[in-house]
Amino acid sequence: MRILERYIVVSVITVLLTCIFVFLFIYFIIDILSQLEDLLKNNVSIKLLLQYYLSIMPVMLLRVMPFACLLSTLYVFSKLNHNNEIIAMRTAGLSIPQISRNVFLLTVIASLFIFWINDRVAPSALVINEKIKIQMNEGKKQSKTKKEEIINYLTMYGLKNRLFFINKFNLAAKTMEGITILEHDEKQNLTKKIVANRGSYKENLWKFYHVITYNFDRNGQVIGEPIYMEEEIMSIPETPKEFASQRQRSELMTIEQLEEHIWKLSRSGARSVIRNFEVDLYQRFTSPLTCIIITLVAIPFALRMRRRATGLSSIGLSLLVGFLYYILDAIGIAFGKGGILPPLLATLSSHIIMLVFGLYMLETMP
Repeated sequence: MRILERYIVVSVITVLLTCIFVFLFIYFIIDILSQLEDLLKNNVSIKLLLQYYLSIMPVMLLRVMPFACLLSTLYVFSKLNHNNEIIAMRTAGLSIPQISRNVFLLTVIASLFIFWINDRVAPSALVINEKIKIQMNEGKKQSKTKKEEIINYLTMYGLKNRLFFINKFNLAAKTMEGITILEHDEKQNLTKKIVANRGSYKENLWKFYHVITYNFDRNGQVIGEPIYMEEEIMSIPETPKEFASQRQRSELMTIEQLEEHIWKLSRSGARSVIRNFEVDLYQRFTSPLTCIIITLVAIPFALRMRRRATGLSSIGLSLLVGFLYYILDAIGIAFGKGGILPPLLATLSSHIIMLVFGLYMLETMP
């Protein structure tokens, strides 16, 4: 690496790390002050508070990294432009891609780092954070109580095209209460409805009690009389752990878990639910691209700024570009989950628009 390239990269890294530290520090201060009364009321210890913010740090890092990349690139290149260093470099025969290639390499490394955190670190950190949040709200240093092992109003799309509605599910006791199961055919027509007061899982089998079964024809009309049984062993392949896993949100799952969850849902034919999870899955792969593309947009912006446009102007412009990027991304995700766009295209749309815009800005550079 040339001395000139090293100078630019070190400057960007220095500002990048400073931005990350400042953003995180401001967030922590605001968050502590906003809930200071509750912290004092619940007598939360310093140790538990540190654990809470350490667990939320990976998630916050994912949120601030694109803005940090944008601001650091804008600041460094606008400063180089302000000091006529860009003109000197171009006079020496260096093109804009040559000047900025190592900065792009840096953002690629940052994107890979974000991808790893988003898949391997953030989901488990969020789970830990939610547990600590419960302890802080209760003012205790204990883990979940038995009450928290009970899941109320659980809905699950299972295998064999079944939709489960469960009023109360107890993971520790492996029991469920207030059970309604709707079975569908391949065209999603209702074929059977099973209602039971209670169910228990023993010896790898589900046994339901006080079971009423309704059969339906293709027109949705009940066939014959409902069948009542005091006890019935049900052919349900899902285990209690698989039922309990349905309460997980997509952000609490790794990519592997999301793919497995989507595969299970695909057997049920629940297209709207599957589409939402597919959008969340593709977003795991496309969101790290933000750092690369936002840098591509920032460099021509910085070089087109007036010579005095440094400092606060860089901050204001970065916020404007970042806000626009966020709006486009939110619209794309909404279109994907609403079925207007395919999931993959929905997650890529904002990146494609900003990539084309950034390439156009570079191409029209004087």
